[in-house]
Amino acid sequence: MNKLLSFFLLFSSLNSLAQEVITIKVSGKDTELIFKVGNNKRIYQSYFGVKLTDDSYADKRFEAYPAGGMEFEFEPAIRAVHTDGNPSLELRYVKHNVQNNADGSVQTDIFLKDQIYNTEVVLHYLAYSAQNVFKSWVSIKNAEKKEIILTNYASSMLHFKANKYFLTQFHGDWAKEMKMQEQQLTSGIKVIDSKLGTRANKYQAPHFFLTLGNQPSTEDTGELIAGTLAWTGNFKFSFELDNVDNLHIAAGINNYASEYHLKPEETFTTPAFIFTYSNKGKGLASRNLHAWARKFAVLDGEKGRYTLLNNWEATGFKFDQQKLVSLFDGAKSLGVDLFLLDDGWFGEKYPRDNDKTSLGDWMADKKKLPDGVSYLVKSATEKGIKFGIWIEPEMVSPKSDLYEKHPDWVLKLPNRAENYQRNQLVLDLTNPKVQDYVFKIVDDLFTENPNLAYLKWDCNRTITNGYSSYLGYNQSHLYIDYTKALYSVLEKIRKKYPHVPIMLCSGGGGRVDYGAMKYFTEFWPSDNTDGLERVFIQWGFSYFFPANTIANHVTSWGKQSLKFRTDVAMMDKLGYDIDVAEFTKDELLFSQQAIANYKRFSPTVYQGNLYRLISPYENNRAVLMYSDEVKNNAVLFAYNLSSRYREVFNPVKLQGLDPSKKYKIKEINLMPNVKSALASNDKIYTGEYLMNVGIDVSKTNSEPLTSVVLEITTTN
Repeated sequence: MNKLLSFFLLFSSLNSLAQEVITIKVSGKDTELIFKVGNNKRIYQSYFGVKLTDDSYADKRFEAYPAGGMEFEFEPAIRAVHTDGNPSLELRYVKHNVQNNADGSVQTDIFLKDQIYNTEVVLHYLAYSAQNVFKSWVSIKNAEKKEIILTNYASSMLHFKANKYFLTQFHGDWAKEMKMQEQQLTSGIKVIDSKLGTRANKYQAPHFFLTLGNQPSTEDTGELIAGTLAWTGNFKFSFELDNVDNLHIAAGINNYASEYHLKPEETFTTPAFIFTYSNKGKGLASRNLHAWARKFAVLDGEKGRYTLLNNWEATGFKFDQQKLVSLFDGAKSLGVDLFLLDDGWFGEKYPRDNDKTSLGDWMADKKKLPDGVSYLVKSATEKGIKFGIWIEPEMVSPKSDLYEKHPDWVLKLPNRAENYQRNQLVLDLTNPKVQDYVFKIVDDLFTENPNLAYLKWDCNRTITNGYSSYLGYNQSHLYIDYTKALYSVLEKIRKKYPHVPIMLCSGGGGRVDYGAMKYFTEFWPSDNTDGLERVFIQWGFSYFFPANTIANHVTSWGKQSLKFRTDVAMMDKLGYDIDVAEFTKDELLFSQQAIANYKRFSPTVYQGNLYRLISPYENNRAVLMYSDEVKNNAVLFAYNLSSRYREVFNPVKLQGLDPSKKYKIKEINLMPNVKSALASNDKIYTGEYLMNVGIDVSKTNSEPLTSVVLEITTTN
């Protein structure tokens, strides 16, 4: 008996030891997230940071996905209320699987279960090793016999231990998107969230940097993570600094007004939280995200983009068929690829002559376009350019044929007055009939016009007074189910039209995230196209999105020179929205040459590594450059902003070059008959010199609102 007891104790001890050493690694090339299983069978985050050769010291610090109702004293990652009213979960480790994918990514799934209530949770981690980027999301299955209610359902929770934490967030409004703020986190909870439903990024953007250390990170120094959520609806990031300076970050769908009722055998899957780690500042984090996005997250992210001419500033709502066809000549003379027809082309019973009518009635206005859209597509094709068109398919005008026929298709509160933004309401996409209608809008355009080459998909209002007659009792599902329905429509569109370029627009940049970008080729960052303002707006978006996704148009908004406005637009994806007929001879020649230059070097901008050299937030100028992967070609943009009288701008040290190679510096985008005033122009330097000594990249007189574009190429 004593021997048997001894054996049992030894077996129990060995079994306990085996549990202790279950280690799960989610690894990038240089970064690693480590989990361990505790004696209590719960899963713990023990490490996140630079990849270690020896991780034996890593301990069980924080429960990876803490549940509400148990002993975790802070904001939980998950909380579920069972049929008997019990508001708790105890999630115990069951197993984990690791799968190597054909695209080079590695997926780790950690299976957890509440042994009493049978609720099953799977923590999913997808590691993109080469880019050091991670995706984290969660599946929650109700394996009980009755409905449960989810009140918290984060996509991810991460834990950190540092002396100080500095949060960089981005906020704004219409025409002033992606303004950057930084602050030190103090005790308590800091929340960045949205409750807007559609245009969810209108005030707060779902992107952040978190610096771990005694001072804020810079472009090239500091330990940090960059995080963003792949969700086109309400989001929530909470940063909770506890009583002993541990920081707990929960990221996911905003649970505001969104308790989710999960029926037996149903599974709720959260959107992905995307994050990367850098110990070399914000620049490396951005380059990680850009490389990942182009390859994995953006539609056709490794392909080129069209340059285009939009008609909005030239015509507004006031145009006809003849006027539009005449504008095609301007597009052709500029040398752009495509003409984009904006708002105002539709409406039969109620013609779209202003923004007060017609949304929902997507048939050509016969008064403006007697021969329909097909005539415009045909005429553009004959002139050697492609044709694109604007739509806003999620919205409806109260003064429209659609609204009169289907008032039940609209999100609006019963027994309350209708609430309008921009004279319009939101269609109820949770209704499958509405989903079919929205798909049909797009499908009809392409079916009737096979050569249609581009769409601009707009969304100009948020959800207020939101109520779905289709959902009935489950109104708390509205915000979530609307976004899932939008994805369902987009999925259907992309299945039939997989590669047509579509711009994601939302009254500007009110809807920019990686949940949507797998269906779109680019996005419209702001309706504000003033060159000076755009430096800051595009700078902000560049932290999280690659250049080929950020669409910019040269317009007449702003008092800067045409050259300055053009150089700013070239920082990312170039387009025009201007009346070419009003150009002077020199302006037309300049623009034609600028477009030719852009088409030559755009592969470097689109696919190259971005280096933000001088920040407009810290200086009266902004300087950035792109360098291709093999370090043979680079393009540098320098913008003097509101510089002071005779302000001295020092030489700038470049980045992303090969120190052993020689590079020729050439200033381009000069107005006709203007010669470069830069001492470095047409000179040859080693990469070592350019990166350690630097060159002057701004005009010597530091004149405000002037700009320089340098093409940098290897030479023998």
